[in-house]
Amino acid sequence: MVSTSKIKSVDFYRKIPRDLTEATLSGAGLSIVAALSMLFLFGMELNNYLAVSTTTSIIVDRSSDGDFLRMDFNISFPSLSCEFASVDVSDVLGTNRLNVTKTIRKFSIDSNLRPTGSEFHSGEVLSHVNHDEAGEEVVEDSVPLTSRNFDTLLHQYPISVVNFYAPWCYWCNLLKPSWEKAANQIKERYDPEMDGRVILAKVDCTQEADLCRKNHIQGYPSIRIFRQGSDLRDKAHHDHESYYGDRDTESLVKMVIGLVEPIHLEPHKLALEDKSDNASKTLKRHLLQEDVELKDTYVPGNLMVSARSGSHSFDSTQMNMSHVVNHLSFGRKILPQTFADLKRLSPYLGHSHDRLNGRTFINQRDLGPNVTIEHYLQIVKTEVLKSNGHAMVEEYEYTAHSSVAHSYYLPVAKFHFELSPMQVLITENSRSFSHFITNVCAIIGGVFTVAGILDSILHQTMTLMKKIELGKNF
Repeated sequence: MVSTSKIKSVDFYRKIPRDLTEATLSGAGLSIVAALSMLFLFGMELNNYLAVSTTTSIIVDRSSDGDFLRMDFNISFPSLSCEFASVDVSDVLGTNRLNVTKTIRKFSIDSNLRPTGSEFHSGEVLSHVNHDEAGEEVVEDSVPLTSRNFDTLLHQYPISVVNFYAPWCYWCNLLKPSWEKAANQIKERYDPEMDGRVILAKVDCTQEADLCRKNHIQGYPSIRIFRQGSDLRDKAHHDHESYYGDRDTESLVKMVIGLVEPIHLEPHKLALEDKSDNASKTLKRHLLQEDVELKDTYVPGNLMVSARSGSHSFDSTQMNMSHVVNHLSFGRKILPQTFADLKRLSPYLGHSHDRLNGRTFINQRDLGPNVTIEHYLQIVKTEVLKSNGHAMVEEYEYTAHSSVAHSYYLPVAKFHFELSPMQVLITENSRSFSHFITNVCAIIGGVFTVAGILDSILHQTMTLMKKIELGKNF
């Protein structure tokens, strides 16, 4: 059996008997400093262990071929009517999709860019409109309106149906025979002097450009229905409805009769009852300042907003494509809380994913007519990965440069998207717990050793000073 003395002989940490040790004031001070130093360095090491570190690298974009890039946008056009607003998308391979309607939502908005009613459906505007056959002699029975008598007549009749036209317009010339025939029949049925409930009128926008601009006329012909006493919030505008139905005589007369029948004629007063179920389904209520707000789509490349209609003509000099970008981002929507959590990984994330938000691009006509507003966007994909390789989030940041250009055709608003072939990869780095424990041990051992050396030097110095002092006194 091995004796206890032999076992003790392998002790690395041999002890000095307590009665041979001596506590000193300097040793106590160094011990306190050493303990505080250990605690401070341990805290620093723990904070470094808990902190998240990342590695940023640039790699070739790993998106699959044929993937479509999601684009979320909310853009307000203060001078573009919902009925004519068309959104077209295309890509660099030549794939074009015209007048995208599946994922586009349109709303009429007021001068403060706030929605004023329900969603506008593009199907309300007929793609094919019937007209009377041409060839018959036209007798003009509709009342011509000018800026001098426009407001007077609108306040005089409970219902005023106005055709805003241009003599050079192909569709206006097709409408003219049926419009005048309808005016003649309505005049015979509802005599303006004896009945006085309705009038059919017309405005030549080439002669009354200011009046048509004031009434926000963009396409010809535009048939508007004005109701007496339906003035809007400010005195300069009238509430109105737009007619989108067929333009043959029978359809026009039927539409007007549907408007007049709910109105009861009284001796000294005309009472207007709003019975929408008796009105034609081809009528749609809008504000005179009929603006458009576009929301949500998926696009493969370029996006263009323009005025388009299969039954209207446009005067390019009167088109104004000014717009306000309320929101524009790419990829899947990321919650604000997610962005806040990602700040610990990379402080710059989320700064450029909605770079155009709140930007206003207004043409005050100081640039002249036919002004196209273009935006050039450079998009870079950023992917954040956890230490185990799991993707936390995919974000698309972009830069934006905007410009204006004069066009010989109808002005448009263009958004050109160019995707970078490279992507930014941010990877979270994991820290080893064993490395943390090793550092903690090194801190404790290192501080203890350094403190011991300093204490030994200080003790030896003080002992030497005492000997020298005793030698002098001797």
